[in-house]
Amino acid sequence: MQMLLETYNLELKELLALAKKYTKDEVEFCSLISAKTGKCPEGCKYCSQSSYYMTNIPTHPLVDVQDVIKTAKEAKANGATRFAIVTSGTGPLDKDMDKLCEMISAINDIGLKSCASLGILKDGQAERFKEAGLVRYHHNINTCRSYHDKITHTHTYDDRIDTIKKVKQAGLELCCGVIIGMGETVEQRVEMALELAQIQPESIPFNILTPIKGTPFENYSDKIDEENILRTAAIFKIANPNSSVRLAGGRKARLTKENMELLVETCSEAVLIGNYLTTIGITPQEDLETLKKLGKKLSV
Repeated sequence: MQMLLETYNLELKELLALAKKYTKDEVEFCSLISAKTGKCPEGCKYCSQSSYYMTNIPTHPLVDVQDVIKTAKEAKANGATRFAIVTSGTGPLDKDMDKLCEMISAINDIGLKSCASLGILKDGQAERFKEAGLVRYHHNINTCRSYHDKITHTHTYDDRIDTIKKVKQAGLELCCGVIIGMGETVEQRVEMALELAQIQPESIPFNILTPIKGTPFENYSDKIDEENILRTAAIFKIANPNSSVRLAGGRKARLTKENMELLVETCSEAVLIGNYLTTIGITPQEDLETLKKLGKKLSV
Protein backbone atom coordinates (compact mmCIF):
# COMPACT_ATOMS: atom_id res chain seq x y z
CA MET A 1 0.00 0.00 0.00
CA GLN A 2 2.69 2.51 1.03
CA MET A 3 4.82 1.82 -2.05
CA LEU A 4 1.86 2.32 -4.40
CA LEU A 5 0.86 5.49 -2.55
CA GLU A 6 4.38 6.84 -3.05
CA THR A 7 4.09 5.96 -6.73
CA TYR A 8 0.75 7.81 -6.91
CA ASN A 9 2.50 10.93 -5.62
CA LEU A 10 5.37 10.91 -8.12
CA GLU A 11 5.80 13.91 -10.40
CA LEU A 12 2.89 13.59 -12.88
CA LYS A 13 4.97 13.19 -16.04
CA GLU A 14 7.06 10.51 -14.34
CA LEU A 15 3.95 8.69 -13.14
CA LEU A 16 2.30 8.70 -16.58
CA ALA A 17 5.54 7.59 -18.23
CA LEU A 18 5.68 4.64 -15.82
CA ALA A 19 2.07 3.67 -16.62
CA LYS A 20 2.79 3.91 -20.34
CA LYS A 21 5.41 1.16 -20.03
CA TYR A 22 2.57 -1.28 -19.25
CA THR A 23 0.15 0.05 -21.90
CA LYS A 24 -0.15 -1.48 -25.38
CA ASP A 25 -0.50 0.61 -28.54
CA GLU A 26 -3.72 -1.17 -29.54
CA VAL A 27 -7.08 0.11 -28.25
CA GLU A 28 -10.29 -1.92 -28.09
CA PHE A 29 -13.70 -0.31 -28.67
CA CYS A 30 -16.80 -1.60 -26.92
CA SER A 31 -20.36 -0.33 -26.74
CA LEU A 32 -23.59 -1.04 -24.86
CA ILE A 33 -27.35 -0.82 -24.82
CA SER A 34 -29.32 0.21 -21.75
CA ALA A 35 -31.69 -2.69 -22.20
CA LYS A 36 -33.72 -1.90 -19.08
CA THR A 37 -33.59 1.59 -17.58
CA GLY A 38 -34.64 3.06 -14.24
CA LYS A 39 -36.86 2.00 -11.32
CA CYS A 40 -33.95 0.24 -9.61
CA PRO A 41 -34.61 -0.81 -5.99
CA GLU A 42 -30.94 -0.31 -5.03
CA GLY A 43 -29.95 2.88 -3.19
CA CYS A 44 -26.61 3.71 -4.86
CA LYS A 45 -26.10 7.40 -4.16
CA TYR A 46 -24.44 8.17 -7.49
CA CYS A 47 -27.12 6.61 -9.69
CA SER A 48 -29.91 8.39 -11.54
CA GLN A 49 -31.71 5.07 -12.03
CA SER A 50 -32.34 4.45 -8.33
CA SER A 51 -35.99 4.58 -7.29
CA TYR A 52 -34.85 6.30 -4.08
CA TYR A 53 -34.21 9.57 -5.96
CA MET A 54 -36.22 11.93 -8.17
CA THR A 55 -34.07 12.35 -11.27
CA ASN A 56 -36.72 12.43 -14.01
CA ILE A 57 -34.81 10.13 -16.36
CA PRO A 58 -36.75 8.18 -19.02
CA THR A 59 -37.46 4.62 -17.88
CA HIS A 60 -38.41 1.51 -19.82
CA PRO A 61 -38.75 -2.25 -19.25
CA LEU A 62 -36.57 -4.85 -20.94
CA VAL A 63 -36.27 -4.06 -24.65
CA ASP A 64 -36.96 -6.48 -27.49
CA VAL A 65 -34.21 -8.66 -28.92
CA GLN A 66 -34.51 -6.80 -32.24
CA ASP A 67 -33.60 -3.53 -30.50
CA VAL A 68 -30.42 -5.14 -29.19
CA ILE A 69 -29.56 -6.49 -32.64
CA LYS A 70 -30.06 -3.07 -34.28
CA THR A 71 -27.89 -1.25 -31.72
CA ALA A 72 -25.21 -3.96 -31.78
CA LYS A 73 -24.93 -3.74 -35.57
CA GLU A 74 -24.47 0.04 -35.31
CA ALA A 75 -21.75 -0.47 -32.71
CA LYS A 76 -19.94 -2.96 -34.95
CA ALA A 77 -20.07 -0.49 -37.84
CA ASN A 78 -18.39 2.07 -35.55
CA GLY A 79 -15.48 -0.24 -34.78
CA ALA A 80 -16.68 -2.00 -31.61
CA THR A 81 -15.62 -5.59 -31.10
CA ARG A 82 -17.57 -6.06 -27.86
CA PHE A 83 -21.18 -5.23 -27.07
CA ALA A 84 -22.88 -5.27 -23.68
CA ILE A 85 -26.45 -5.68 -22.51
CA VAL A 86 -26.94 -3.49 -19.42
CA THR A 87 -30.00 -3.60 -17.19
CA SER A 88 -31.08 -1.72 -14.09
CA GLY A 89 -32.17 -3.62 -10.99
CA THR A 90 -30.61 -5.76 -8.29
CA GLY A 91 -30.05 -8.67 -10.65
CA PRO A 92 -31.57 -10.70 -13.51
CA LEU A 93 -35.21 -11.66 -12.95
CA ASP A 94 -36.09 -15.32 -13.52
CA LYS A 95 -38.78 -14.33 -16.03
CA ASP A 96 -36.19 -12.48 -18.14
CA MET A 97 -33.53 -15.18 -18.31
CA ASP A 98 -34.68 -16.75 -21.61
CA LYS A 99 -34.87 -13.36 -23.31
CA LEU A 100 -31.48 -12.29 -21.99
CA CYS A 101 -29.92 -15.51 -23.25
CA GLU A 102 -31.52 -14.90 -26.67
CA MET A 103 -29.93 -11.43 -26.72
CA ILE A 104 -26.52 -12.90 -25.90
CA SER A 105 -26.76 -15.42 -28.73
CA ALA A 106 -27.87 -12.69 -31.16
CA ILE A 107 -24.85 -10.51 -30.29
CA ASN A 108 -22.49 -13.42 -30.92
CA ASP A 109 -24.21 -14.15 -34.24
CA ILE A 110 -23.45 -10.59 -35.39
CA GLY A 111 -19.75 -11.29 -34.87
CA LEU A 112 -19.31 -9.30 -31.67
CA LYS A 113 -18.06 -10.58 -28.33
CA SER A 114 -21.05 -10.61 -26.00
CA CYS A 115 -20.91 -8.88 -22.63
CA ALA A 116 -23.56 -8.35 -19.97
CA SER A 117 -23.98 -6.11 -16.94
CA LEU A 118 -27.06 -7.38 -15.16
CA GLY A 119 -26.34 -6.89 -11.46
CA ILE A 120 -25.96 -9.33 -8.60
CA LEU A 121 -26.23 -12.96 -9.70
CA LYS A 122 -28.04 -15.84 -8.02
CA ASP A 123 -26.72 -19.39 -8.03
CA GLY A 124 -26.79 -20.94 -11.51
CA GLN A 125 -27.31 -17.73 -13.48
CA ALA A 126 -23.68 -17.28 -14.49
CA GLU A 127 -23.61 -20.86 -15.77
CA ARG A 128 -26.82 -20.25 -17.73
CA PHE A 129 -25.30 -17.21 -19.41
CA LYS A 130 -22.13 -19.15 -20.16
CA GLU A 131 -24.21 -21.84 -21.90
CA ALA A 132 -25.89 -19.13 -23.98
CA GLY A 133 -22.48 -18.05 -25.22
CA LEU A 134 -21.75 -15.05 -22.99
CA VAL A 135 -18.08 -14.11 -23.19
CA ARG A 136 -17.69 -11.51 -20.44
CA TYR A 137 -19.71 -10.37 -17.41
CA HIS A 138 -19.40 -6.88 -16.01
CA HIS A 139 -19.76 -6.24 -12.29
CA ASN A 140 -17.95 -3.31 -10.66
CA ILE A 141 -16.73 -3.10 -7.10
CA ASN A 142 -17.60 0.63 -7.62
CA THR A 143 -15.34 1.71 -4.75
CA CYS A 144 -13.04 0.16 -2.18
CA ARG A 145 -14.25 -1.93 0.75
CA SER A 146 -13.53 0.80 3.31
CA TYR A 147 -15.75 3.32 1.49
CA HIS A 148 -18.53 1.08 0.23
CA ASP A 149 -21.02 1.84 3.01
CA LYS A 150 -20.81 5.54 2.06
CA ILE A 151 -22.10 4.64 -1.42
CA THR A 152 -25.11 2.42 -0.71
CA HIS A 153 -26.98 0.76 2.14
CA THR A 154 -28.94 -1.81 0.10
CA HIS A 155 -26.13 -4.27 -0.60
CA THR A 156 -22.63 -4.89 0.72
CA TYR A 157 -19.16 -5.00 -0.77
CA ASP A 158 -19.18 -8.75 -0.12
CA ASP A 159 -22.39 -9.09 -2.17
CA ARG A 160 -20.45 -7.70 -5.11
CA ILE A 161 -17.47 -9.97 -4.45
CA ASP A 162 -19.84 -12.96 -4.31
CA THR A 163 -21.07 -12.22 -7.84
CA ILE A 164 -17.49 -11.75 -9.04
CA LYS A 165 -16.67 -15.21 -7.67
CA LYS A 166 -19.71 -16.71 -9.42
CA VAL A 167 -18.59 -15.19 -12.71
CA LYS A 168 -15.09 -16.63 -12.42
CA GLN A 169 -16.33 -20.04 -11.27
CA ALA A 170 -18.56 -20.23 -14.35
CA GLY A 171 -15.55 -19.66 -16.60
CA LEU A 172 -16.64 -16.24 -17.85
CA GLU A 173 -14.26 -13.35 -18.44
CA LEU A 174 -14.66 -10.55 -15.88
CA CYS A 175 -15.02 -6.81 -16.40
CA CYS A 176 -14.73 -5.13 -12.99
CA GLY A 177 -14.00 -1.49 -12.24
CA VAL A 178 -14.90 1.59 -10.25
CA ILE A 179 -16.36 5.07 -10.18
CA ILE A 180 -13.93 7.65 -8.84
CA GLY A 181 -14.73 11.12 -7.53
CA MET A 182 -17.39 10.03 -5.05
CA GLY A 183 -15.64 11.54 -2.02
CA GLU A 184 -13.03 8.83 -1.49
CA THR A 185 -9.51 9.74 -0.34
CA VAL A 186 -6.30 9.28 -2.31
CA GLU A 187 -5.50 6.34 -0.03
CA GLN A 188 -8.84 4.77 -0.90
CA ARG A 189 -8.13 5.15 -4.62
CA VAL A 190 -4.92 3.22 -4.08
CA GLU A 191 -6.95 0.70 -2.05
CA MET A 192 -9.24 0.23 -5.08
CA ALA A 193 -6.24 -0.43 -7.32
CA LEU A 194 -4.93 -3.08 -4.94
CA GLU A 195 -8.32 -4.75 -4.51
CA LEU A 196 -8.67 -4.98 -8.29
CA ALA A 197 -5.18 -6.48 -8.44
CA GLN A 198 -6.41 -9.25 -6.13
CA ILE A 199 -9.53 -9.80 -8.28
CA GLN A 200 -7.52 -9.80 -11.55
CA PRO A 201 -10.27 -8.87 -14.04
CA GLU A 202 -9.59 -8.93 -17.75
CA SER A 203 -10.98 -5.40 -17.99
CA ILE A 204 -11.21 -2.48 -15.55
CA PRO A 205 -13.87 0.10 -16.49
CA PHE A 206 -12.63 3.49 -15.30
CA ASN A 207 -15.62 5.74 -14.59
CA ILE A 208 -15.53 9.29 -13.27
CA LEU A 209 -18.60 10.45 -11.37
CA THR A 210 -20.90 12.70 -13.38
CA PRO A 211 -22.96 14.34 -10.62
CA ILE A 212 -26.66 14.06 -11.50
CA LYS A 213 -29.29 16.40 -10.12
CA GLY A 214 -31.60 14.62 -7.70
CA THR A 215 -29.02 12.17 -6.39
CA PRO A 216 -27.21 12.59 -3.05
CA PHE A 217 -23.99 13.19 -5.01
CA GLU A 218 -25.41 15.96 -7.21
CA ASN A 219 -22.93 18.52 -5.83
CA TYR A 220 -19.83 16.28 -5.94
CA SER A 221 -18.17 17.89 -8.97
CA ASP A 222 -15.35 19.16 -6.73
CA LYS A 223 -14.49 15.79 -5.16
CA ILE A 224 -11.73 15.06 -7.68
CA ASP A 225 -9.76 17.26 -10.09
CA GLU A 226 -8.28 16.36 -13.46
CA GLU A 227 -4.77 15.79 -12.17
CA ASN A 228 -6.00 13.23 -9.64
CA ILE A 229 -8.10 11.55 -12.33
CA LEU A 230 -4.91 11.10 -14.35
CA ARG A 231 -2.99 9.90 -11.31
CA THR A 232 -5.67 7.36 -10.42
CA ALA A 233 -5.84 5.92 -13.94
CA ALA A 234 -2.06 5.61 -14.00
CA ILE A 235 -1.94 3.81 -10.66
CA PHE A 236 -4.69 1.43 -11.78
CA LYS A 237 -2.62 0.47 -14.82
CA ILE A 238 0.60 0.11 -12.84
CA ALA A 239 -1.11 -2.09 -10.22
CA ASN A 240 -2.94 -4.11 -12.91
CA PRO A 241 -0.53 -4.47 -15.86
CA ASN A 242 -2.38 -7.48 -17.29
CA SER A 243 -5.84 -5.86 -17.20
CA SER A 244 -7.16 -3.41 -19.78
CA VAL A 245 -8.03 -0.07 -18.20
CA ARG A 246 -11.23 0.87 -20.06
CA LEU A 247 -12.14 4.56 -20.25
CA ALA A 248 -15.86 4.75 -19.65
CA GLY A 249 -18.41 7.10 -18.09
CA GLY A 250 -17.58 10.69 -17.19
CA ARG A 251 -14.60 11.29 -19.44
CA LYS A 252 -16.46 13.81 -21.61
CA ALA A 253 -17.97 15.67 -18.64
CA ARG A 254 -14.90 15.66 -16.38
CA LEU A 255 -11.85 15.91 -18.65
CA THR A 256 -10.47 18.31 -21.22
CA LYS A 257 -9.77 16.91 -24.68
CA GLU A 258 -6.04 17.12 -23.95
CA ASN A 259 -6.32 15.07 -20.77
CA MET A 260 -8.58 12.50 -22.44
CA GLU A 261 -5.90 12.05 -25.07
CA LEU A 262 -3.26 11.78 -22.36
CA LEU A 263 -5.19 8.94 -20.70
CA VAL A 264 -5.52 7.05 -24.00
CA GLU A 265 -1.84 7.57 -24.70
CA THR A 266 -0.49 6.48 -21.32
CA CYS A 267 -2.98 4.36 -19.36
CA SER A 268 -5.78 2.90 -21.45
CA GLU A 269 -6.11 -0.03 -23.85
CA ALA A 270 -9.89 0.09 -24.19
CA VAL A 271 -12.63 2.68 -24.64
CA LEU A 272 -16.40 2.58 -24.22
CA ILE A 273 -17.66 4.40 -27.31
CA GLY A 274 -20.90 6.32 -27.85
CA ASN A 275 -23.35 7.25 -25.10
CA TYR A 276 -23.48 5.60 -21.68
CA LEU A 277 -26.49 4.58 -19.62
CA THR A 278 -28.10 7.95 -18.85
CA THR A 279 -25.32 10.38 -19.85
CA ILE A 280 -23.90 11.55 -23.18
CA GLY A 281 -20.56 10.20 -24.34
CA ILE A 282 -18.13 10.87 -27.18
CA THR A 283 -18.82 9.96 -30.80
CA PRO A 284 -16.95 6.96 -32.22
CA GLN A 285 -15.53 9.24 -34.92
CA GLU A 286 -13.93 11.49 -32.29
CA ASP A 287 -12.34 8.46 -30.63
CA LEU A 288 -11.05 7.19 -33.99
CA GLU A 289 -9.50 10.60 -34.64
CA THR A 290 -7.81 10.46 -31.23
CA LEU A 291 -6.28 7.05 -32.01
CA LYS A 292 -5.00 8.35 -35.34
CA LYS A 293 -3.49 11.42 -33.70
CA LEU A 294 -1.73 9.30 -31.07
CA GLY A 295 -0.55 6.67 -33.53
CA LYS A 296 -2.54 3.93 -31.85
CA LYS A 297 -4.22 1.02 -33.63
CA LEU A 298 -7.84 -0.01 -33.32
CA SER A 299 -8.15 -3.56 -32.03
CA VAL A 300 -10.08 -5.79 -34.44
